[in-house]
Amino acid sequence: MAKNEFICDCKPINEELVKVTKEKMLSEDKYIKVADFFKIVGDSTRCKIVSALSMNEMCVGDLANVLSMTKSSISHQLSKMKEAGVVKSRRNGKEIYYSLDDEHVAEIFELTVEHIGHMH
Repeated sequence: MAKNEFICDCKPINEELVKVTKEKMLSEDKYIKVADFFKIVGDSTRCKIVSALSMNEMCVGDLANVLSMTKSSISHQLSKMKEAGVVKSRRNGKEIYYSLDDEHVAEIFELTVEHIGHMH
């Protein structure tokens, strides 16, 4: 059997601590989903959209005006964000209004902004 160069070959200093920590770790699937979430909100345009939507529900045209972008580019970003479960939409006549999918998205954004403020 070939030795896997990516697996730790050292003995733990505190075996109980290692055991307890490993038991509390998430499944690989959940870590992938967490990483995917951060990839979606890891774009500055999408961060601006999250920021705007954390203040108000908005339609594409209003978001385009707030961010000084085209409706097409905003729609493209919102589509990705909706697919990832970051935003949701509702129709009112001809207009579609977007909001954050739930309060957790706003909380994550606010905590990140707060963390950045502590760093600088």
